[in-house]
Amino acid sequence: MPVAYNAPLIFGAFLSATAALLHVGIIIRGAAWYRFFGAGERMARAAERGRRYPAIVTAAIATVLGIWSAYALSAAGVLPPAPFLRPALCAITLIYLLRGLVLVPILLMPRTPATPFGIWSSAICLVFAAAHLLGLTQVWHRL
Repeated sequence: MPVAYNAPLIFGAFLSATAALLHVGIIIRGAAWYRFFGAGERMARAAERGRRYPAIVTAAIATVLGIWSAYALSAAGVLPPAPFLRPALCAITLIYLLRGLVLVPILLMPRTPATPFGIWSSAICLVFAAAHLLGLTQVWHRL
């Protein structure tokens, strides 16, 4: 009997892995990429000065995203079951959803301008959340 993998979770894993690799690219490419990807001028200047802080923070984010990718692949049936799979995948989905919804109060408060980075990153996180949520509901019974 062939193994059936969960496509939405594989897609979610791909998205998280891509985001992790982009973060690694930001570390490698430096200040220009920190600026382009919306990390802020403070992080970009620190990277220009050779400070370790931007790389450490960005590497930590990349690591977390890589772990989240592995958890999605585990829940999809591609990798062996990870520890605490159900609560971890619920937390991952919730974090992506909350990060995506950050934009809603900003759009409702006229004094707080929404930046292009804020809009795009929130929309992207909502796509990540949707993929994880759809996949999670499909595999819930076997987690």
